[in-house]
Amino acid sequence: MKRFFLLILTNILVMVTISLVINLLGIRPYLTRSGIDLGALAAFALVWGFVGSFVSLALSRTMAKWMQGVVVIDPQRAGDLSWLVQMVHEYAQRAKLPAMPEVGVYPGSEVNAFATGPTKSRSLVAVSAGMLRQMSRDEIEGVIGHEIAHIQNGDMVTLTLIQGVVNAFSIFLARIIAYVVAQAVSSRDEEGSFSPFVYSLVSFIADIFLTLLGSIVVCWFSRQREFRADASCAKLCGSRSKMVAALRRLGRVYEGSAEEESVGAQPALAAMKIASGSGSSWSGFISLFRTHPPLADRIAALERGAL
Repeated sequence: MKRFFLLILTNILVMVTISLVINLLGIRPYLTRSGIDLGALAAFALVWGFVGSFVSLALSRTMAKWMQGVVVIDPQRAGDLSWLVQMVHEYAQRAKLPAMPEVGVYPGSEVNAFATGPTKSRSLVAVSAGMLRQMSRDEIEGVIGHEIAHIQNGDMVTLTLIQGVVNAFSIFLARIIAYVVAQAVSSRDEEGSFSPFVYSLVSFIADIFLTLLGSIVVCWFSRQREFRADASCAKLCGSRSKMVAALRRLGRVYEGSAEEESVGAQPALAAMKIASGSGSSWSGFISLFRTHPPLADRIAALERGAL
C-alpha cells in the first residue's frame, strides 16, 4: 500500500469520505418503489466519481507537502540549492510551462523525486535529500527532466480523468451489489422490508473494495505514462544519456539496498516518483499495483530509441 502514488491514495481517502457521507445522509435518488433506476444511478455515479477524483487532484500538491514533509525552497533565498532551483526552472522553460513549478526537498535516504499539482501553472517538483547526496548533477538533471515531462504531458490531469471513470464504475457497481444483497436479506425477513442499514453497509464496503481494485487500471495507465515521460525527458535534455544514467544509478541504488532490506520496506513513494524500486521482488497480483515499469524495461526502451 505504501507504494501507491499519492493521487491514488488521496483519491481513496476522498472516495471513502464521500461514500460515508452519502450513506449517512441516505442520499439515494436512484432508488424508487419499483426498484433501482439504472439511468439515475449512472448519472449519480458519474457526478460523484468525478467529484472524488478532481478533489484528489486539487489536494495533490498540499497532500504531497504534508505526507512527504516537503520544504519548499524560496528562489530568492535558495543558498546552496540555487543550482537545483535554476535547473528546474530551466527545464520548465524548455517545456514551455505557463508558470515555474515550486521546488522542494523532502527528508529521507531514498533516492527519488516526484512532481505533482492540479495544473501546469500550480505544480511542485520535489527531490529527496538522499538523491541530492548520492546522485551527480548530470544524473539529477535526468531526473528533473523526467519530472518536468510529467507536468508538460499533463499526466496528473490525465490520470485524474481515468480515475474519475474508475470511481464512477465503482460507485455504480457498489450500489447494484448493495441493492441485490439488501433485497436478498429482506426476502428472508418476515416483514419483507428493504433494509437501509444493510444497503448502506454493503455499499460502503463495496465502494472501498472496488476503488482499490480499480486502482489496478489507474496503475497500468501510470506505467504507460512513465515510458512517455522518459521519452519526453530525452527530448528536453537533447539526448537519452542523462535519463539513462539516472535510471542506471537508481538501479544500482535499489539493487544494493535489496540485499539489506526488502523492497516493501523501502520509504514510501508518492505522486509521479521517478522509480519504485528495482521491481525484482514484485510478482503475481501485487505487481498489478506498480505505478512504474521495471527500471530495466525503461532503460531498454530509451536505448532502442522508442520515443
